[in-house]
Amino acid sequence: MPAIPTDLPALAQSIKEWGRELGFQQVGISGLDLAEHEQHLQRWLDAGYHGEMDYMGAHGSKRSHPEELVPGTLRVVSLRMDYLSGDTHMAQMLGQPEKAYVSRYALGRDYHKLIRKRVQQLAEKIQAVIGPFGYRAFVDSAPVLEKAIAEQAGLGWIGKNTLVLNRKAGSYFFLSELFVDLPLPVDPPHASEHCGKCTACLDICPTNAFVGPYVLDARRCISYLTIELKNAIPEELRPLIGNRVFGCDDCQIVCPWNRFARPSGESDFKPRHNLDNAGLAELFMWDEATFLSSTEGSPLRRAGYERWLRNLAVGLGNAPSTIPVLQALEARRDYPSELVREHVEWALRQHAERQTSSL
Repeated sequence: MPAIPTDLPALAQSIKEWGRELGFQQVGISGLDLAEHEQHLQRWLDAGYHGEMDYMGAHGSKRSHPEELVPGTLRVVSLRMDYLSGDTHMAQMLGQPEKAYVSRYALGRDYHKLIRKRVQQLAEKIQAVIGPFGYRAFVDSAPVLEKAIAEQAGLGWIGKNTLVLNRKAGSYFFLSELFVDLPLPVDPPHASEHCGKCTACLDICPTNAFVGPYVLDARRCISYLTIELKNAIPEELRPLIGNRVFGCDDCQIVCPWNRFARPSGESDFKPRHNLDNAGLAELFMWDEATFLSSTEGSPLRRAGYERWLRNLAVGLGNAPSTIPVLQALEARRDYPSELVREHVEWALRQHAERQTSSL
């Protein structure tokens, strides 16, 4: 056990100030009672809404019991960092079906390393002041109910689209956590949600992935289909995906609270390789070496080259029947991967059927 500082409220306040100095827009402190969220998670798992994400139920009760994941934990410091890099023309890009839409969180460098480094620096700052103490930093990297913890720490509320919303910042932010063995005073949890009667996020979802408010069937979610799903994308969902090739922001774009989202000052989150304005055909013609070099240090690496091509093939199948689009698909018709070939053939059939129906 660390030597407990005598003025814990002052330490808690200092932690929040140090967090803001390190680039986090908000810092809160929560206790460990996540029983209500644990029940919600279990119902979600029992319904099979997690699809192939077996890791969501693979750690027993550790996900909802921080003290089991990291023995000795008494509090969780929850931190959020804005990621939207200025005006990234989201609605305009979705309205240009020959362009590739990449979820705005993934346009720049992978956030994991940057944020984890900052959380580690916060821990080291605390240690420099009070001496050694027990801690562990997390950035979407372990079985942690980060949204529930953020709500408990007063950073916002979990909205109908299942994302954490903040009245002053919307939802375009990353979450991270510092588990500590310090009995810090906790912040009041966000007392109520502020979605009211609004159902914009539920209504806009291209694939109708929301079973109802606060319940997402991941198996229909475009983010799941383009990032998590390892096999073929169900045919009935492909036309609904449009030009979204990595993730989806629709339920955030229409959220009224995102009027208050603020641009991030982090240069690492700025778009790279023109990914905020790239054409589907252009990206589809990247060879694997180009993909690897252009996505170095990027969240796009999570999909891998084969699934990247799979996703782009779907986008090209939904795009206008222009010469560049058709030439790109023909060029990959004999690609070695059966997964890619099947999606290319589907895309070519879409164009053939549209041409036939227009005669």
